Amino acid sequence: MDSPLRSFASLYSTTFLMVLAAGLLTTYLGLSLTNMDVPQIWIGGMMSAYYIGLVCGSKVGHKLIAQVGHIRAFVACAGIVTASALGHALIDNLTIWLILRLAVGMGMMCQYMVLESWLNEQAETNQRGTVFASYMIVSYLGLMAGQGAISLYPELGIEPLLLIAICFALCIVPISITRRIHPEPLTPAPLKMGHFWQRAPQALSTVALGSMIVGCFYGLAPSYATAKGIDPEHVAMYMSCTIFAGLLAQWPMGKLSDIISRSLLIRINCALLGVLVLIITIVPFHSVYSLILTSLFGILAFTLYPLATALANSRVEQHERVGLSATILVTFGIGASIGPLIASGLMQAMGDQMLYGFMAICSFTLLGRLIWVNQRQKAEQFSTGDYVMAGGDLVSSPLAASLDPRVNVEMVNEQMIYPADDAFDRLDDNIDDEQDDAEDKPDYNSAYANVMNDDETIDKEDVDDEDVDNEMSRR
Repeated sequence: MDSPLRSFASLYSTTFLMVLAAGLLTTYLGLSLTNMDVPQIWIGGMMSAYYIGLVCGSKVGHKLIAQVGHIRAFVACAGIVTASALGHALIDNLTIWLILRLAVGMGMMCQYMVLESWLNEQAETNQRGTVFASYMIVSYLGLMAGQGAISLYPELGIEPLLLIAICFALCIVPISITRRIHPEPLTPAPLKMGHFWQRAPQALSTVALGSMIVGCFYGLAPSYATAKGIDPEHVAMYMSCTIFAGLLAQWPMGKLSDIISRSLLIRINCALLGVLVLIITIVPFHSVYSLILTSLFGILAFTLYPLATALANSRVEQHERVGLSATILVTFGIGASIGPLIASGLMQAMGDQMLYGFMAICSFTLLGRLIWVNQRQKAEQFSTGDYVMAGGDLVSSPLAASLDPRVNVEMVNEQMIYPADDAFDRLDDNIDDEQDDAEDKPDYNSAYANVMNDDETIDKEDVDDEDVDNEMSRR
């Protein structure tokens, strides 16, 4: 059997080029808008437009893939994304940039759906974990490469946009010439957000607020670092250190979640993250210490989503997991689109430090929410713990008591009329006793039948019908 890297080499190559271009475009826009001295709210809005496009693209992508197939849908969206990226070099209007950013988000969501549904359908059962772990590693490497590529063009001219367009265009090549069998068209999954919020409130709360934190970092951290006097080369290092630390933390955090309760681990993670971002907010910026702090931030912030996803999947049945995945993606997109808007407004009003100040608010709010939900769930479990549901004829049966876990079975057997061990023996003995008693009594029914068979006339004084009826009733 071929290794996953060889089997899905074309899809992994496409993923690497696509994510590299997306990461480079995000950082380029953040740095360019900062150099243009536009208000922070525009920077946040530009990043929010991308995540809004992701949310909208999930619905459009399903229909497009169902109509034209995976590869054609991917190629069409790649063309739209490439043209949108180049549009930033032709037009300086910020409103048009918002529209272009929205188009990029919608197109990339369709591309992600093509790749992930392809991997999900054709990955072997015994290799599924390795296939998706490799997919995530390739994605992280693409993000890091995109951050590093910005250091090649410190002037932030048109060259980064050309490199972005080249990568978006080249990502079409591996997937279009692949020899793998095309997957089946997608079928839209039902979106029941209210149902899943009731089933997994802690997990989805973590996704919602955690996505705000991650969205703020990707969208506004380059602007924050530039405002602190860091040149583009060191901004790339700042971003890469964070992403690389998050990548390294995925495997050990996953192993730790198999040992410790995931809900408890998420609460610990939130508490540590809140303290860390509060320290970054208060302590003056330092070029060396900031790399250490942002690496710790990557470890804590980038592991919230996989922990929450694992917790949510453990709360639902197998047939509900497709709908749950759609709910998680929509929740993530909504949170990631709202976070940069709020954080950018706070940065514009109160200073650049409010980027991490807002993250601290999100972390402690999430911690409080998780503690409240956890206590409420424990209270509900305790209040209903002694209630045993029953139904049908078993309610009125004496055997129901033996099924109640609160009752001592031996005590029940002693109090029951016929204990289970010798119930049938006692019943047989009683039947034998009744038969013995019946032998000592006259059989009026037999006598009455014999007389009628012999055609003899029976006087009512000898065998009275009333006596026969009384005897039959007594029997």
